[in-house]
Amino acid sequence: MSNTALLLIDFQNDYYSTYADAKWALSGTETAASNAATLLAAFRKQSLPVIHVRHEFPSNDAPFFLPESEGAKIHTSVAPIKGEPVILKHQINSFRDTELNNILKELNVEKLIIVGAMSHMCIDAVTRAAVDFGYECHVAHDACATLDLEFNGVTVPAIHVHSAFMAALNFGYCNVDSTDKLLDLVR
Repeated sequence: MSNTALLLIDFQNDYYSTYADAKWALSGTETAASNAATLLAAFRKQSLPVIHVRHEFPSNDAPFFLPESEGAKIHTSVAPIKGEPVILKHQINSFRDTELNNILKELNVEKLIIVGAMSHMCIDAVTRAAVDFGYECHVAHDACATLDLEFNGVTVPAIHVHSAFMAALNFGYCNVDSTDKLLDLVR
């Protein structure tokens, strides 16, 4: 079990509908964060590695996650504690131009449980990249969130966006399961 890490991606204030100044509220962030907090507590109890990732855009012209803003801070519901690395990224893929892979190697991590946002962007990208780096990946589908998307005049509801991306990841990249089932990996 000591070779398994929890990777929390972009649980930042701007994604929470309950955060008064949210710039990009997602559908179900609070529920996803609650499930992520359950996994986080289990990892902490077992003294297993936990890595937080947060996104900041490099410019104030961005629609959300502005540099050094309150909206770009990790939400208190899953906030890091002393000793838990926090990776700052400026790209969709958490491995790109960051120390994430080096930190995972230093911790002798072989398996990842991945949670966070957005399902169709950063969760998809980090999972695919992690598999390409040789990590065994597990995504807690009920600890991830996204939003409605529009393409070619068609609005795709968040639940359908989320389900499509979870189905694709589960098909060929990783195990996608519930928080409760993935807790078995850390008990």
